[in-house]
Order: sequence, then structure tokens, then C-alpha cells
Amino acid sequence: MSRCAQAAAVAATVPAAGVGNVGLRPPMVPRQASFFPPPVPNPFVQQTQIGSARRVQIFLLGIILLPIRVLLVALILLLAWPFAAISTVCCPEKLTHPVTGWRRKITQTALKFLGRTMFFSMGFIVSVKGRIASPLEAPVFVAAPHSTFFDGIACVVAGLPSMVSRNENAQVPLIGRMLRAVQPILVSRVDPDSRKNTINEIIKRTTSGGEWPQILVFPEGTCTNRSCLITFKPGAFIPGVPVQPVLLRYPNKLDTVTWTWQGYTFIQLCMLTFCQLFTKVEVEFMPVQVPNDEEKNDPVLFANKVRNVMAEALGIPVTDHTYEDCRLMISAGQLTLPMEAGLVEFTKISRKLKLDWDGVRKQLDEYASIASSSKGGRIGIDEFAKYLKLPVSDVLRQLFALFDRNHDGSIDFREYVIGLAVLCNPANTEEIIQVAFKLFDVDEDGYITEEEFSTILQASLGVPDLDVSGLFKEIAQGDSISYEEFKSFALRHPEYAKIFTTYLDLQTCHVFSLPKEVQTTPSIASNKVSPEKHEESASDKKDD
Repeated sequence: MSRCAQAAAVAATVPAAGVGNVGLRPPMVPRQASFFPPPVPNPFVQQTQIGSARRVQIFLLGIILLPIRVLLVALILLLAWPFAAISTVCCPEKLTHPVTGWRRKITQTALKFLGRTMFFSMGFIVSVKGRIASPLEAPVFVAAPHSTFFDGIACVVAGLPSMVSRNENAQVPLIGRMLRAVQPILVSRVDPDSRKNTINEIIKRTTSGGEWPQILVFPEGTCTNRSCLITFKPGAFIPGVPVQPVLLRYPNKLDTVTWTWQGYTFIQLCMLTFCQLFTKVEVEFMPVQVPNDEEKNDPVLFANKVRNVMAEALGIPVTDHTYEDCRLMISAGQLTLPMEAGLVEFTKISRKLKLDWDGVRKQLDEYASIASSSKGGRIGIDEFAKYLKLPVSDVLRQLFALFDRNHDGSIDFREYVIGLAVLCNPANTEEIIQVAFKLFDVDEDGYITEEEFSTILQASLGVPDLDVSGLFKEIAQGDSISYEEFKSFALRHPEYAKIFTTYLDLQTCHVFSLPKEVQTTPSIASNKVSPEKHEESASDKKDD
């Protein structure tokens, strides 16, 4: 439907609009297909149910196994520290050259043995499948699904390759020294150039021809419950070199290892795992994936291909959830909304709608303010109208329909974010805001009075006795609204964009529908729709 046809449909029920007869009006903006794929369980939540009999078994085994295993782990860490110290002595925290020679051979051999011994002492029975590629065959390992801190076992099995880690981790006593022994790529959160430097370091090492150790990366960037593979970050795929996928499985009846954002804590998981007779883990090294020319130039394409190969081998789906969804989910929980409200599949939506994380986070705050009184985190049109400080009208129902993607009469945060982006792209540009302000400013004095504001909204919404005093006071600092106030409010509350411009659409379409000689009459100028531009547009249209 064209913009003019949309506005004409709206005008059909607006008093004195002069276009058409009263009737049903279709949505002002064409509805689009849902951005949501088939439903996938929340990948950031783990609900492990432990029955009474199992609890008794854990307690009885824990009395014996827990203290023994804690002592063994502590002893092995103490034994590993001297070898780590030898490997890193006189070396800067951020390496410029790889550790070579006898130090590398001795420490790598000792640390690999102690690493396997430590996981065995914790009760892990490790089975390894496939062949580990050499550094020349595959400079990078990509391991998934990443679901627990115990996934470090993949690093031990792979021969202690380098890892990407936060700079703060290298400062931790004992653990930090052993981390430095694997020659990690350290990332600083305070350095604005950290991401660029990290990528450059990955490229340098992976293209060194085997001079540096292989790099192991968990491309998901956060822990999930292994129900699916979330979006792979492109860092490991930017160099365009072959990678070897590494699959991690924990085929146990009782899951005591999964460490997600909602579930057991680090200490609880350690205790539960140490109290098991054994914990099975499978590490499978898949065939090396070599990028073609197109994938070398497009790391996202290469990452998606590798993810699909791994998901197929695991027999699980893929989703466009990412670490940003995890952060949004936590924010939703902090706002007393259901955590699922933050699972917007940020990567897919941001790619299609050009959203940024900060903007979506602000929208979550806005949504929370209107959903605070709603049970279950969903709101209907009445709560939505109350938030907008406007009555429920036909135009408002159409506006609400843009957010209600599944047509059930209520919206959740995902529908709200998508609908808002559809509504305001590109409707809420500064040019439109300027035109809307001029439309309201009937006497052209640079300010909008409450009477002017009320008159236009009454016509736009088709509500003759509309009371807009509450909305007016929210925008105005005093007795009138300046352009800066209007602009600030419109940008902060883009929900109003279509309401502010509905009357403009009606007038514009009304002008187009009139004979050419009538379009230049003074009565149109009084509507402040810039008749000169309309005349030019009409002429251009005729010539076409």
C-alpha cells in the first residue's frame, strides 16, 4: 500500500478530512513477516531438578569424595605453579614473541599431564574422538557449545593452545600464572583499541606458519545450556585461515556442570560435580574447515558455515541469540520483567533493523515502565494508551497493531522493539519532526500552545473532546512547547512519531487528490504543508 493510500484510509474516519467515507481502516504501515524463528528454549537458563533420593546420594558421596578431591585439586595446582613460573619468567605479560626451546617443551609436557590429572581427580572421564589437527593444518580451534568453566578440559586435550582471555585474569594469583603459561591473547576492557589490537594479534599468530601455538576460541562468547548454538562472534574467523571445530558433550543423567546466567552458582556446581562418582565428557575434533575465497572476505559467512556444521553434528538448532541478549535478559530481570523479555535475538533484529544495543537497552527501560503493572510482562492496548496519555482510538489501535506482531491483543518486549523500529524507520527523522512541529505551530510564532496541540491531535485521532493536558505537560517546560522541547520528546519517545504525523499524511494525501488548480489555493497554505513543494511533486508525477 502506498503512503498516500495509507493516509487516505486513515482519513476515511477522521471528521472533516474530506477524503472518502467512513469505514474500516487497514494498518497505516504494511505488516511484515515476524522476525522470530521457530521457538527455541531459552539458552541462558539451566533448571537442574534433583530428586530426594539423588540428594541423599550426593550427600553421602560428598562426605567422602568432596574433601579428597578438593585437596587433590589444590595439590595439583601447587605442583603446576613452578612449571608455569619457569615458562613465564622474564616474559612480559603481553608477549611479543612466542616462548620457544626447552622451556616450552618441558612446561607444556608437564602442564598437559597435570591438567589431565586434575580433571581425573575431579571425577571426569574424558573420551576423545577424531584427530587433532597440527598448527599448519588448522591454526585455530573453535569449541562449542560453551556451557561451563569445566570446558577448559578442551584446552588440556588439545595440547594447551593459546586462549583469548581478559587481562584481569592474568593478575589472579596462581591461576593467572598458569594462564600466562599458555601464551594467551589478553583483552583489556579499559583500552578503547583493545578489540582492534586483539584482532591484529589473532591475525599475526594464525598466519605465523606454526611459530605461535594454536589458538582455542569459544566463539559463542558466553555460556549456554547446550540446547542450541547461539551466534558465533567473528573474531576467530577474521584471519580467513582453516579452523578445526571441537564439539563438547556432557552425556550424564544429572547435569552438574552447566553454568548459565540463571541457575547454580560456581561454588554450587563445583560441589555438586565433586560429589559425583564420575562425570562423563566427550571432546570431538571434527574435520578441518577451510574457507573459500568468499568466506575469507566475509568472516560472518565463514562463522555461520562452521556453526551450521557443528550444530548438525550435535543434532541441535542454531539461533541468532548472542551475548547482548544475555545482557538484555539480565536487565529485564533487574526490572522485574520475565528474563525472556530480553531475548530479542539481537543479532538478527539489529541486522535487519539497524538497532544498537544501547538503544534497545533504553527501550527495555521504557517497556518496563509501562509493563510494571502487567502480570507476565505483557501489556494490552489499555496500558499502552495509558503510557501514551491518550485515549484508545482507531488510530491508536492501528499504532498498537504495529507492535502486536502475533495479533493476540497484547505485546511483549520483542514485539515492542520490532514494531518500534518498523514504525520509526524512517518516520522519526529530524526532517519529519520539523514538519510536525510546523504543523502544530499554527500561528507560526515558534511555540506550540496547548490549544494548538489539542486541535491537531483531536483531528489526527478523530476524538473531538480529547484531553491532552497530561501529554502537553510532559513535553512542555512552561505554558508552550519550543522546537527543542518537541524534538527532544519526539526522539526520546518515538512511539508518538506516527501520531504526530498522521494529520500531515491526511493533508498531504488530500492535496494530491485535488485537481491541480485547487492545489495552489491559499487554504492549503494555512495547513502549513508547503504547497509549493506539493505542486512540484504533482507536476513531476504527471510528467512521469
